[in-house]
Amino acid sequence: MRVLAEYGREDIAIVYLGETSKGSFVEFVEALQPPFPISEKWVLIVSTLKGCPVRCKMCDAGGYYEGVLDEDEIMEQIQYMVERRFPDGKVSSKKFKIQFARVGEPALNENVLTVLEKLSDYRNLIPCISTVAPASCENFFERLRLIKDEHYRGRFQLQFSVHSTDEEQRNQLMPVRKWSLEQIAEYGEKFVKENDRKITLNFAVSEESILDAGKILKIFSKEKFLVKVTPVNPTYSAQRSGLKSDVDVTTGMPIKHRKFVEELKDNGFEVILSVGHLEENKIGSNCGMYIRRYLSERLENPCAYTYLNAKVRSS
Repeated sequence: MRVLAEYGREDIAIVYLGETSKGSFVEFVEALQPPFPISEKWVLIVSTLKGCPVRCKMCDAGGYYEGVLDEDEIMEQIQYMVERRFPDGKVSSKKFKIQFARVGEPALNENVLTVLEKLSDYRNLIPCISTVAPASCENFFERLRLIKDEHYRGRFQLQFSVHSTDEEQRNQLMPVRKWSLEQIAEYGEKFVKENDRKITLNFAVSEESILDAGKILKIFSKEKFLVKVTPVNPTYSAQRSGLKSDVDVTTGMPIKHRKFVEELKDNGFEVILSVGHLEENKIGSNCGMYIRRYLSERLENPCAYTYLNAKVRSS
C-alpha cells in the first residue's frame, strides 16, 4: 500500500488515500469515538470496490465503477492501519471494529468473504457488513451466514440500508434491484441465532422520507432486528438530490418523523439514535462521503470536506 495523502485528526478520524500493490486507487478510514481512547474502541472502514455501481442518492461514492478489489487489496488497507497503530500486529483495543463500508457495496464482491475468514484470528474483532441487499447476491449472503456461524457468533454486525418503508421510494434512493423488506426479514430469521447481535435496519432520515412504523412492526421480529436512525450527511449527492436531513443532531431525534421512533419504542422495538462526531463531516470520513468526489469537482460545501479545502488552498 502506498499512501498518497491523509486528512483528518488523530483524536477523531483520518481518511487515507492510497494506491494498492495492484495499482488501484482506494480510500480507507480509521476512527475513534471520543471520549473513548483507542484502548477502548477503534474502528476501521475499508473499501471493497473501485467506485460503486449502485448510485445511492445520498452517497458521493457512486457515479463511476471500475470493478472489485481483490482480497489482497482489501487486506492491505487493514494491514496499513493496524501496523501504523500496533506495529506487532496485535490489536489490543477492547472493541476492534472493521466496517466494509467506505466505497462500494460489499455484497457485490465475494472477496470480502475471504477477508472475513482471514481476519477470524482477531478474537476481539467485530466485523460489520452494511448493505442495500442487492438481488442475485444470495450466494454471498448464504456464505456470509455460514462464516458468521463458524467464526463470529455473537459479535457480527449486519446492517441493511433501508431508508424508507415504501418500496418505490427505496428504489428511488437506492436505484438497484434489491431484496424487499419481506426478503430481508426472511433472511434475518435464519441469520440471527442465540446470543447473536440483532440485525440493524438503517434509516438515514430526510424530511421527505416515507416511514411507517406499523410496517416495521408487522414485517420484522423485534427479537432479531433493531432500527438505527441517522442524519443524512451533507454530501454533494444529498444536496443535488434535495435530501434535507430531518434529524436534530443535538438529540439524534427526527423532527418531522418523531412519531416513527416513538411508535416503534412504544411497541418494544429497539431504536438507536446515532449521530456521529460532526467534525467527521468536515474531515470527509462519514458515511456517504468520498474524497475523490471533492478532488474531482472542487465545489464549495461549507458543511463538509473543509479539511481538504484548507489543505488544497495551502498547497
